[in-house]
Amino acid sequence: MRCVDEGFCVGIVLLDLAKAFDKVPHQRLLEKLRKHGTGGKLLRTIGNWLSKRRQRVCVKCVKSAWEEVWRGIPQSSVLGSLPFLIYINDLEEEVVSKVFTFADDTKLFRQVSDTVDALGMQEDLDKLVEWADKWQMQFNVSKSKVMHVGKNKKPSYR
Repeated sequence: MRCVDEGFCVGIVLLDLAKAFDKVPHQRLLEKLRKHGTGGKLLRTIGNWLSKRRQRVCVKCVKSAWEEVWRGIPQSSVLGSLPFLIYINDLEEEVVSKVFTFADDTKLFRQVSDTVDALGMQEDLDKLVEWADKWQMQFNVSKSKVMHVGKNKKPSYR
């Protein structure tokens, strides 16, 4: 709001990670936990908690066959949120703009006074997409929104 009070425009991009909890690859999560210093019995316990998970679908009392699950974090569990937050913890490492995350929602914002600022915002969006590709996640474009607060010309982003 300080930027707006001073007559600048603020660009805000609201992003949603598509089916985020369902897409976390177990081995990559364990790799990140290992890099954060988790090891020994704790890492094995988390690995066991994730491994050999099975699920099936039931529609109108017709059940599919059981299938092993290689990705995803159980959302209804006490532990579900913490591994997910660890998995996305490095999402903003290369980003210059301000980033706020809450679960699978990400807000990217910065002052956008000219073309250079708008290009910077686009570069940061590109970095977020690169991160998502690298870590086998995806942003849900249909749920993403762009807002501008202020009076300057409003650039578009891809």
